[in-house]
Amino acid sequence: MNVLRARVATTAAVAAGLALTMAACAPGGGSSKTTDEPSSVSTDIASAGDVTLKLTDFWGSAEGKWIEQAIADFEKKYPNVTIKRTTEDWGQLNSTLNLQLQDDDGPDIATANNGWQSLGTLAKGGLVLNLDPYVKAYGWDKTVPTTIARQNQFTTDFKTMGSGSWFSTPMARTSLIGLYYNADKLKKLGIDPPKTLDELESDAAKAKAAGEIPFEYGSLDGSTSVLLGLQAVMANKDKLNDYIYDDPSVKATDVAMTDAVTTVKKWADAGWFPKDFAGIDYQTAVANFVGGQGVFRWEYTGSLGLDAKQQGHFGYVQLPQADGKTVGVGAAPGAMVVSSKSKHPDVAAAFLDYLMSPAAGQAAVDLGLVPALSHDVTVPASSLSLTGESAAAKALDSDDGYVPYFDWSSPTMLDTLGQNLQLVFAGKMTPDKFTSAVDADRDAFLSGQS
Repeated sequence: MNVLRARVATTAAVAAGLALTMAACAPGGGSSKTTDEPSSVSTDIASAGDVTLKLTDFWGSAEGKWIEQAIADFEKKYPNVTIKRTTEDWGQLNSTLNLQLQDDDGPDIATANNGWQSLGTLAKGGLVLNLDPYVKAYGWDKTVPTTIARQNQFTTDFKTMGSGSWFSTPMARTSLIGLYYNADKLKKLGIDPPKTLDELESDAAKAKAAGEIPFEYGSLDGSTSVLLGLQAVMANKDKLNDYIYDDPSVKATDVAMTDAVTTVKKWADAGWFPKDFAGIDYQTAVANFVGGQGVFRWEYTGSLGLDAKQQGHFGYVQLPQADGKTVGVGAAPGAMVVSSKSKHPDVAAAFLDYLMSPAAGQAAVDLGLVPALSHDVTVPASSLSLTGESAAAKALDSDDGYVPYFDWSSPTMLDTLGQNLQLVFAGKMTPDKFTSAVDADRDAFLSGQS
C-alpha cells in the first residue's frame, strides 16, 4: 500500500540509530567511499556471463506482482541473469538495510526511502553506488523529469539534497497526492469534477447545502494529505522544491504554507469535514470514503485500496495551479539503490533501467498501479480512478511539476506538521505560528547539517 507518510514516519523513528551505525562503519564521515563509482561501465548484459543478483524490497499485493513481473521479463530478455528476490516489512527493511549493505552476502539491489532519513544516510556512508556513469550510459537525465531526478540526488559532500550525483533511481510508476471524488455523488448533485480550486470550493459548498459531507477526513493521527495537496496547488514550484532541498534562504511563508493552513482551517470551520473529524483515524476515514461517506477526499494514490469494480465509481483529479500548470506532490514508491559491494553493478544498473521502461509502465497499469515517465500506456476505460491518476502523472511529467513530500525537509517534519495541524484545528495555534514552527524545525536540521 502506497501510504508513504506511514513509511516515512517509521523511517524517521529509526533514523538516529541508522546514522550512528553509519558513523561507525564510515570513519571520517565516509568521505573516502562516498564518491565511489564504476571506472567503466558496460550495457552489454548478454555478454556478462552467468550472473545472479539479490534484490530486497518491501512490496506486496499489486506492487509485489509488479516487481515479480519485471524480474520475469528481465530474465527472459537476459537468460544469463537470475534475480533472487527477498521481501521484508517496510519498517524492518529500513531499520536493517544499512547492515545488510555492509554484508558481503547482502543484496545487490534494494529499495530505500528517499530523503535524509534513509537514502542520504546510506549514500553518505558509502554503502550505495554513485550512479552517475549509468545516468550517462542510459540517458536517464534525458528521460526522467528534473523534479523527479532531484529526489535521487545528493552533492558528494552530502550537505545538500536535490542536486549533484545520482545515488538511486525512480521507476515507471509513481505515487501522488491528489483529489479523489465519488462519481455517483457528483452525478446525483449535478456537479462535474472540479477543474480548479475555486470550482472545488464551490462544489464543496453545494455538497454541504445538499446534506453531504464535502470532504471525508480524519485528523486523529495527524493526517496531512489535505494540507500538502493544497500547498502544491498554491505554492511556487521552484521555491517549494528549494525549501525541501535545503535552501535556507527560502522560508515556509514563501511556499504558501500559511495560505494552505488557513484554507484547511477555513474548510474545517465551514463544516466541510465530518462533524467528529478530530476523533477519526486515518484508516477509518479511508474506509468511510470507500464506503460512501463524503464527496471528495485528498489522498495518496493507491491508498484507497479500490478493487476493479470500485475503480469505476471513484475518480481522481490533479488540480492545476492558477496559471494552468500542473504541480503535485509525488515520488516513485521507493528509491532503487545498488550496493557498493555488488560484484555485478552493470547488470544491476541494467535492471534499474528496465524498471523505468515503457514495458514496466504498462505492467504497472495492468495491475492498477499509476504509471510514470510519460510512457504511452493503455488504461482500461472501466477504471475511472486509474484514468484520472494516469492523466495526472502524464501532466506532471509534461510540466516537470513534481514536488517532493514536504516532510523530507527534516527527519522530524512529519511530526511537526501532524501535531501542529491538530492544534490549528483546535484553535490553539494560528496559521502564522504553524508556519513559524515549520521553519524552526527545518532550520534546526540545517544547522545540524552544517
